Order: sequence, then structure tokens, then C-alpha cells
Amino acid sequence: MKRSSMMCLFVLLLVYCSSVHGAPTALWVFGDSLVDNGNNNFINSIAKSNYFPYGIDFNNRLPTGRFSNGKTFVDILGELLGMSSPPPFADPSTRGGRILGGVNYASAAAGILDETGQHYMDRFPLSQQVINFESTLSELRTMMSPGDLNTHLSKSIAVMVFGSNDYINNYLMPSIYTSSINYNPQQFANLLLNHYARQLVALYSVGLRKFLLAGIGPLGCIPNQLATGQAPPGRCVDYVNQILGSFNEGLRSLVTLMNNGFNVWDRACCGVGRNQGQITCLPYQFPCLDRSKYIFWDAFHPTQAVDAILAQRAYSGPPSDCYPINVQQMAAINF
Repeated sequence: MKRSSMMCLFVLLLVYCSSVHGAPTALWVFGDSLVDNGNNNFINSIAKSNYFPYGIDFNNRLPTGRFSNGKTFVDILGELLGMSSPPPFADPSTRGGRILGGVNYASAAAGILDETGQHYMDRFPLSQQVINFESTLSELRTMMSPGDLNTHLSKSIAVMVFGSNDYINNYLMPSIYTSSINYNPQQFANLLLNHYARQLVALYSVGLRKFLLAGIGPLGCIPNQLATGQAPPGRCVDYVNQILGSFNEGLRSLVTLMNNGFNVWDRACCGVGRNQGQITCLPYQFPCLDRSKYIFWDAFHPTQAVDAILAQRAYSGPPSDCYPINVQQMAAINF
């Protein structure tokens, strides 16, 4: 496998749909550092990005807790939908009227499994993010009638971005975690999907109806994995990409039941060591100048330019990018 556009497989979970036009009422964001917009700033975690040069291309050129030089996929997707990016759940000011347009529960180092990323200390795994969402629901119930709340939730969109950490910060770290000893790749994918499905059912049971599920991108091509030296020059770590196939294929099957122009793909814009990926972006490190040509911002995360493509293709792309329908089409569905 040579160059990769870092295009995630996007799939949608749609249940009992009808085709009445409408607009999304809110964005509920669940996931990891790919979409965390500041939650880890408020917890005891070493997985933080609240320092320069993170945010160098954001509105005020200041770090926000996003693991990017600028906007994330969710920020841009919200703009395409005509919505503001939802505030981070852990911010004490995220309450009252601020929660009506949705909340971001994503947490860097989080995974589908509770133990994933535990070497980064505190984080909100998927199960805790669902609990946090339910606490938001408790507040919403004091602000609107049951009927209005059901309508509000059914017209909103939940974005789910999970799985990467369960591999790079669990399965591929046998010195810390035993998952690769206890499970072969297919068994581990099944374990992840079973946990994932239970939480999706929990979210569905409280009223959410529209889900955007992001598959795992080619982790064998990220600077962090290239920095291991396990692949020849010009190639990705193929075995890492191969073990992800079971998860992405299973995720697409789960959906059936209830995816350019960059010159620099093999190293990070901000980082240290081989492929700028052995140590991620350091405080006040000077990043690359032409960030529009880079796929990767740091050792793990895409640049704003890549997130813009991901968001656009999720919003209006064909079924090969966003299956079975795109976000623009999903937003028009009413329940």
C-alpha cells in the first residue's frame, strides 16, 4: 500500500426512516482526539493539546484543545450543516441554552473499550460518554416537554468517531495491554463491535435516530506508525492496515443490520524524530509552513485541510464515501 488519502470509511446507521424534509436540530459528538474540541482540558489527562502551535490556523490562532492546526472534521461538518460546533461537555459553562444545539463528549485517548488509553490517565471512554450524554438529557428534560424533546433528538445527528485508540493505544501496545495476546485480529474486532453496538442501542433507546459512524482510517500510514521503522521507505505498515479490515467490514455490516491532492503524506507537519512522528508536536515547536500540503498535522491527527475533505465528502459524497446516504440526505429525514 503506497500513498493514502487518509479517507475514513463513513457509514450511517438509519432505522425506521421516512423522507420528510427537515433540518438537524443539534450535533452530538462522541469520539476520541480526532474530534475532541477541549474536553481533555478539564480532566486529569496527559493527552492534551492546549498549547501552541495547536490551533495556529484556528479563528484566534490560539489552542482550544483540538488536536489540529485548525478546525476538526466536526467543526467543518457543522458549518456545512449551518450549525455551530457544539461546546465540550466538560466545560463548566456548557449548560442551559448552550446545550440546545448539541454537545461534544469526545475525549483524546478514549476508545470503545474502557481500558483503552489508560496510560494517558483520565479520559472519557465510549461508555462514559454515553453516561455524560444521559446527564445532558436530564437537563434538557427540564427545558422542554417530552414530545418536544423526542422531536429535538430525532432530528439531531450523532457523530461517532471511535476505534483508532483501541488499536494504537491498546492492541498494538503489547508491552502495556494483553488484548493482542488474548485475541486475534478478527476476535478483537468482534469484541469492539459488540461493545460498540450495545452503546449505539443505548443511545437509540433514549431518542437518537441519526448516526454518522466513522470507520478507522489506515493507521499503518500515520507518522506514529511509520516512525517505528517497520515499513520500507515509501510504504505504510501494511500489517497494521490489514488488521483494521475486520473492524471496518464489521462496522459496515452493523450498519446494514440497524469514504486529493496532498504532496506530503509520510510525515507530520509538527513533530520530532523519524517522519516527525516519534514524538508528537511539542509546546511552541515551529510547524511546517505550507500546512495545506500535509495530510498529517502531528504524529496522529490529520490537518484542517484533510478534515475539510472528510467533512465535505461525508456531507455530500456518494455511497462509496458515506453509506448508505450522506449527511445532507440524512439531515432531511424526519421521524
